[in-house]
Amino acid sequence: MAKIHSWERAAIGASLGILTALAWAYMAMPMTMAAGSGLSFLGLGTVMWMVMMAAMMLPGAAPMIMTYIRVHQRRRQLEKAAVPTWLFMAGYLAVWAAFGAVAAVAQWALHANTLMTSAMGHLKPLLGSCLLVVAGAFQFSSLKQACLSRCQSPITFLMTEWRDGAIGAFTMGARHGAFCTGCCWALMLLMFVGGVMNLAWMAVLALYFLAEKLVPWPQTFSRITGAVLMVGGLLVGTLY
Repeated sequence: MAKIHSWERAAIGASLGILTALAWAYMAMPMTMAAGSGLSFLGLGTVMWMVMMAAMMLPGAAPMIMTYIRVHQRRRQLEKAAVPTWLFMAGYLAVWAAFGAVAAVAQWALHANTLMTSAMGHLKPLLGSCLLVVAGAFQFSSLKQACLSRCQSPITFLMTEWRDGAIGAFTMGARHGAFCTGCCWALMLLMFVGGVMNLAWMAVLALYFLAEKLVPWPQTFSRITGAVLMVGGLLVGTLY
């Protein structure tokens, strides 16, 4: 029976790939916010950050989404209520979209107070070094480790968080997005260190988010990263 529905997994997988590719293509387009101010700055910044969240986080969410599809198909075979996968995805993306909106406000405030090199640039060195230390320290926190453990095991998450119905699917996606945000928010803010529109830095962070969920020793991996970030932040701070 599972083979009958294999096209669904292929379709969802292809959709994830297309959405991710479109998001990266949008981020690669020339953009400027130097002349923007007020609502126009916030509007463009919010759209940019929301698309950036999709570009960076959808690949890392793929294992959870594909596991959800398998569970969804199994429930249909057992003639239990099941709902479309896109509702789960919508809940997940809604949380990251909210984070993107907050990040856009932060970008506007930082730029307005001349704490960034440019509207699309990076933080001034001293502030950037502080953010590196904070992001590194967060890697050792209990919140980071708790959220990471929920993100790394899709089947465990679905077994403990399953909810029926359309609202239930959206809620599960949103809760997974919340755990993912709790795990990655500090590292995501490092876009302000590497450059808001730095595609290479985006790619590095996106690959790290995926690796952190797939490596067999995630806690050690995250703590090594934390130590590197803290040392890097302290070194940058001593130069200025």
